Amino acid sequence: MEEEKRKKNWNNVNCPVRTVLDRIGDKWSILILLILGDTEKMRFNQLNKEIEDISQKMLTVTLRSLEADGLVNRIIFPEVPPRVEYNITELGKSLLPHIKALSEWAKNNLETIQESREKYVS
Repeated sequence: MEEEKRKKNWNNVNCPVRTVLDRIGDKWSILILLILGDTEKMRFNQLNKEIEDISQKMLTVTLRSLEADGLVNRIIFPEVPPRVEYNITELGKSLLPHIKALSEWAKNNLETIQESREKYVS
């Protein structure tokens, strides 16, 4: 009975795990959340410089997705030229310990994973 319930949840399009991981499991979201979690606020150009290999378009798309999910706030200051700052929300902060644990796990196991990949390809 419990197994049937579990399978039903995993296969459901509204599965919480799938829904959240689809959004934050991309190439940039976790990195952006980690960076914003370490700073009080950041401007777009600062974030772009911090993540050297992200395009402006991809940074914009990712920030908008994170904002839509309530993980990041965008604050627009009515100045000339306009100033935009980003910060992590309370919801985003509640995700940080989990992301940091995953990040630490990745650092601790990267070498083993790379060795395994090399063996697999050979």
